[in-house]
Amino acid sequence: MLKAMQMLISTSSFSSSSHRFRPSVHIYGGFSSISLHPSHSSSVNPYFHAAHASRRFTPFRSSSIRSQSNATPPPPPSDRGCSIKFCQWCGAATKHEIPYGDDKPRAVCTNCGKIAYQNPKMVVGCLIEHENKVLLCKRKIEPSYGLWTLPAGYMELGESAIEGAVRETWEEAGAKVEVLSPFTQLDIPLIGQTYIIFLAKLKDSHFSPGPESLECRLFAHADIPFDSLAFSSMLVTLNLYIEDMKRGAAGIHYGIINKRPGTSPSDIHDFSLDYHWMR
Repeated sequence: MLKAMQMLISTSSFSSSSHRFRPSVHIYGGFSSISLHPSHSSSVNPYFHAAHASRRFTPFRSSSIRSQSNATPPPPPSDRGCSIKFCQWCGAATKHEIPYGDDKPRAVCTNCGKIAYQNPKMVVGCLIEHENKVLLCKRKIEPSYGLWTLPAGYMELGESAIEGAVRETWEEAGAKVEVLSPFTQLDIPLIGQTYIIFLAKLKDSHFSPGPESLECRLFAHADIPFDSLAFSSMLVTLNLYIEDMKRGAAGIHYGIINKRPGTSPSDIHDFSLDYHWMR
């Protein structure tokens, strides 16, 4: 997926002269990563800070997560349990074992022998710019009922990421948009989700809440409700956007949101943003 984002980047009008990779701070299973630490001097949000002069993000980490010295990396994918208990083809019970030629436990049917694979879910959406404001939706459904989010949702079979983002924007915000550029890809391994958010603009000034939204509203940058956002992915995306706007241009970002195992879904601050990459 990162390769796909790089291909998208190569066609984007936001391209810059070089890639920026953060130096390694710690290693998860041989994979070099960085963690971002909070700076309470930020005028945007106490959970986020950027070094404006260097045009690169300073180390950031939510204040509620454990320090590097005693942090426990997330378990590798092979240690995460399979949730499929019954065969989707014949209905028989499954057993969890490593099939021949594989290296991870899978749900294998005890009757027909078919293997069910679990793969990450793709969430796509739009960060909509209009007259120096951002369009947000207040959720009418769980999880995070009554909290604010960018219009986004799961990709459907048969559509591209851009098509899914445009569709979700129409369904949740009643808005017709023109996609301008990729903005963020954020992987959340612990819950098996990848978020792809596109920058977009309104084709006209009309928007209205859809069936899954209580309200839709345009927020000035200083008024974005950071204390009542629905998800960690939205917190990261909006902060990256605000910092980019301070520098005068939107970048394209990749990062890994590592949620601490056992974290409540309602705690959107208990995570580290690792391997942050920006172009």
